Amino acid sequence: MNVSATVAGLLADATQRLAEALQLDKREARIEARVLLAHALAVDHAWLIAHDRDTPSPVQQRAIADLIERRAGGEPVAYILGQREFFGLEFSVSPAVLIPRPDTELLVEIALKHVPEHVSSHLLDLGSGSGAIAVTLALKRPLARVLAVDISIEALAVTQANAHKLGAGNMHCAAGNWYAALGDQQFDLIVSNPPYIAAADPHLTAGDLRFEPGLALSSGHDGLRDLCAIIIGAPAHLSATGWLLLEHGFDQAAAVGELLRQTGFEQIFTARDLAGLERVSGGRWPGAAD
Repeated sequence: MNVSATVAGLLADATQRLAEALQLDKREARIEARVLLAHALAVDHAWLIAHDRDTPSPVQQRAIADLIERRAGGEPVAYILGQREFFGLEFSVSPAVLIPRPDTELLVEIALKHVPEHVSSHLLDLGSGSGAIAVTLALKRPLARVLAVDISIEALAVTQANAHKLGAGNMHCAAGNWYAALGDQQFDLIVSNPPYIAAADPHLTAGDLRFEPGLALSSGHDGLRDLCAIIIGAPAHLSATGWLLLEHGFDQAAAVGELLRQTGFEQIFTARDLAGLERVSGGRWPGAAD
């Protein structure tokens, strides 16, 4: 028996390949290798352990090798698998959308605190991408009507597919640049995780970001262009009790807070993520009932 062709051997080889190619520590490389092997073999983690001495077929071995080489070339695991977990839900993803990240769960958690569970409300997600925010809000607040907006038709197709797959029948889509497609619609809550990386930021040419849509990542020379557009345009589309909530870069809280103040928002706040970084800011439009 060719030991290197067993599940255990293939896992060891894949771990070594990813560790060297991506400069990962062995533990992280092994986790990624295990996920990719399980995907290629259409099995779960427990099966890999129980069958570590099995020898996959030549076709399966080629499938494993192909996935490992794609990852070794830098392609994100989420794109290879075609899915990513967010807020306990499995979202389909493609290179047309950003990969949902745990950081954004803070934005959803805060949004849910501002949307009563047993009251009908109208919510807007600007720049929906995969639909992770909009679909999660729709599922967690079934009495709400959620509108997901994105300028990318390809991204909206992913949003709609996720809404259908996960059963978010109270979520709908509209194509347009921020508020352009909304007419005079008003909302009780506007939420967005917009592009906020400066155009010249070197992170855009490194790691997973190399493979993600640039339109959804960078925003002008300082990363504030789209945040500014969303804040300035929000008052025309917020109800008297409306809140605007925004995810932003860890070093942009002061600038976003100042933009909110200059626009006339009140009760402005910034929330920190689990790492202690300021990642979400928001404010309430004046005239709201106390």
